[in-house]
Amino acid sequence: MPKRHLTRLITIMCFVILLASAFSTLAAGNSAASSDHGHPKRILIRNAALMLTMDPSFGSGLLGERKNADILIDGDTIAAIGEGLHGEGAEVIDASGKIVMPGFVDIHNHHIQSITRGCGTDEDVIDWLSTCIFPLVNVPLDWAEAYTAVRLSTLDLIGTGVTTSQDWSSSLSLPFVEGSLSALEDSGIRFVFGYRTLDNNSDTIRKIKRERLDPNPLATLQLAAAPSPVLYPDLVEAVKLARELGVMVNVHLLESIRQQSENQMANLQQAGAFDVPLLVDHAIHLTDADLDVLASHHVKVAHNPLSNMRLASGVIRMQDMHARGIAVGLGLDGGTNDTSDMFNTMRTAMGLQRSKTLNPKVFPTVEEVLQMATIVGARILGKENEIGSLTPGKKADLIIITPHTVNFGPQIDWVSQLVFNGQPRNVESVFVAGRQLLRNGKYVGVNSDQVLADAEALATRVRHTLFGK
Repeated sequence: MPKRHLTRLITIMCFVILLASAFSTLAAGNSAASSDHGHPKRILIRNAALMLTMDPSFGSGLLGERKNADILIDGDTIAAIGEGLHGEGAEVIDASGKIVMPGFVDIHNHHIQSITRGCGTDEDVIDWLSTCIFPLVNVPLDWAEAYTAVRLSTLDLIGTGVTTSQDWSSSLSLPFVEGSLSALEDSGIRFVFGYRTLDNNSDTIRKIKRERLDPNPLATLQLAAAPSPVLYPDLVEAVKLARELGVMVNVHLLESIRQQSENQMANLQQAGAFDVPLLVDHAIHLTDADLDVLASHHVKVAHNPLSNMRLASGVIRMQDMHARGIAVGLGLDGGTNDTSDMFNTMRTAMGLQRSKTLNPKVFPTVEEVLQMATIVGARILGKENEIGSLTPGKKADLIIITPHTVNFGPQIDWVSQLVFNGQPRNVESVFVAGRQLLRNGKYVGVNSDQVLADAEALATRVRHTLFGK
């Protein structure tokens, strides 16, 4: 071979080797990036000391309890549950000594209200709205500001083990909606967006549903409205659009005793709201006849005990709802909940009913309140076939809880301790659709310090708007 040909061949070979090396490096970088975002193809969570499947067919008792169990995640789905599972090629997570259960389902929230924490702490809901919320309507938040507030709220939710959350959005403007949706999408949690009908925005809602929510397997639409007389036209439009789109309507119902003169139940009846899937929030000041109407139309209820206490709204008639077969789930209700702590919400839901009835065995029991926070919440949102239990074939939305902390241990009855001793710091890992959002108590793929710094900057404008300082 002539020397010049040999030189050319060596040059080509060197180029090919360098190109292959570059592709290899790029592939490794992409693989690392995927791993950093907690989304490997297969995950085997091995040897959980206690697994609460929330599915009696895959464990014992109401909560489907299993001991020393494994769970195999394949992509976004639970592939298998058992003991001694083999997951060839899977990332293995050792859950020895820990609790594995479905993620919490928050069925009522206002994520934008993360920026009004600490506001109006000595006011009822009517005065709190006037002080802390309505002034913001006059100076609407833009895309970036809505994104900042909602992103802060979603991080807080992830930290307490919430994997699905409903957002009853004020929907003040299209940029506000788009910023809120972008924050929800970036969070990685499963969400139900409550789009408020107002100002003839039905075409916009249709477009957002078609272009942003329907293509996203983690997103669902609700239509948010209110049954007060002044907002009655918006309620009528919500019901009409719900029939067209086949979605649920979500309303605040008789949260305050000061709303009893508004004839809210009559307004719901007149608007046809009982003829579509309906979720009502709070539902505190209801008569026996009102409860009968809710039961006969299979209306669902979102109970927000911490918010109701803070605003002196009253105590929900849980026993009468339960006796009528009305499904009740738990909500975190934004700024007036003061915390996204689902553990605190569960024990408060129990404690209020025990205090009211003087009966420690009253509904909900420990097992029942855990169901409310998981499978019942999923059922209320129409997602029981996707989430709410650790059932093979369902989506891999789950949390790992470490009980080996000073607030939780020592072990007496871990199921009861989940409710009575659990705190957000016990949540070690969070998965949504197989993607890990929290690992060893740390957020995955997000700078939480920067999110908080952005929120602090926004708070300066909010304080000026609310209080002029």
